[in-house]
Amino acid sequence: MILDACIFDLNGTVLDDEGVYAESFRAVLKKLGVEVKDKYPHVLGIGVKENWPRLKSKYNFKTKKTFEELARETQNEYLKRLHEVTTTDGFEKFVSDIRSTDIPTALATSNDWWMCEEVLEKFNLEEYFDVVTTGEEVGHKKPNPDLFLTTADKLGVSRSGCLVFEDAEAGVTAALRAGMKVVGVVTDPDKEKMLEDASFIIGDFTKITPGLIKTI
Repeated sequence: MILDACIFDLNGTVLDDEGVYAESFRAVLKKLGVEVKDKYPHVLGIGVKENWPRLKSKYNFKTKKTFEELARETQNEYLKRLHEVTTTDGFEKFVSDIRSTDIPTALATSNDWWMCEEVLEKFNLEEYFDVVTTGEEVGHKKPNPDLFLTTADKLGVSRSGCLVFEDAEAGVTAALRAGMKVVGVVTDPDKEKMLEDASFIIGDFTKITPGLIKTI
């Protein structure tokens, strides 16, 4: 492919943290009287606030808190556990190699800007992205393609020339709907089936190179 830009999802892709998010959702659900043993109580890739109506419908818990308040509580639980989070193996070297070839890179996340800012600062990731797009900037989140379309527009590149790195089915669907190719990042083997529509699958960033992705 003619590669114009690489766009990275944040949670579960740049950061190996979906297990920590799962713990955070479970912690809030437990306070609401709901014990959840599912590996992933939330739907991956759609945003924290967007998960809470689904969880309310599924577990029928009683609370006076708004979905926004439940989302903020979940994000705070995540930040308490931020010391457990790491970047996905090989990410920093891979993105540095990409940028050394003058290919722009961007971050596109369903998360809120304040949360994104927290983790970018914590892991010193700001230098790796020319553009950052958060869920607050678009009318519809994944699996709607708006997040990726907006990111391509901000970069000033063609949509067909964008390669998206994603770990969640909703994100893969969003990227494909945007007319982009997708690399599925499978840090957890249980997620591989969810990413079967991706153009290419990797376990982490240690065995992928700028030369290889241009062949996708």
